[in-house]
Amino acid sequence: MNSILRNHSEKRDFIRMKVDAPIELRLCDSNESLQGICRDLSGTGMAVEIDENLVPGTQLLACLSSSNSKFPPFEASVQVVRSSALSNGRYLLGMEIQHLGE
Repeated sequence: MNSILRNHSEKRDFIRMKVDAPIELRLCDSNESLQGICRDLSGTGMAVEIDENLVPGTQLLACLSSSNSKFPPFEASVQVVRSSALSNGRYLLGMEIQHLGE
């Protein structure tokens, strides 16, 4: 499909991959650990569902474990860019990947 026919939501530099896998997040300023579900992942960011609301600008370290022992876990420094309340009382965070690895 050429780019003229794609709608606005599809015009991305990186395709989002649906992941739905457990993720560990560590707050950089306190080293507090949070557990969540990584809903999707792209080359520049990720969406994570968690129990706590985090404000935009919050810096975290994200670790997404691999289900295959041949692949190391995905680790990245991330920054919250948006937070949306979900109907289940949880929050969906949009996070920008700052650096890969720790």
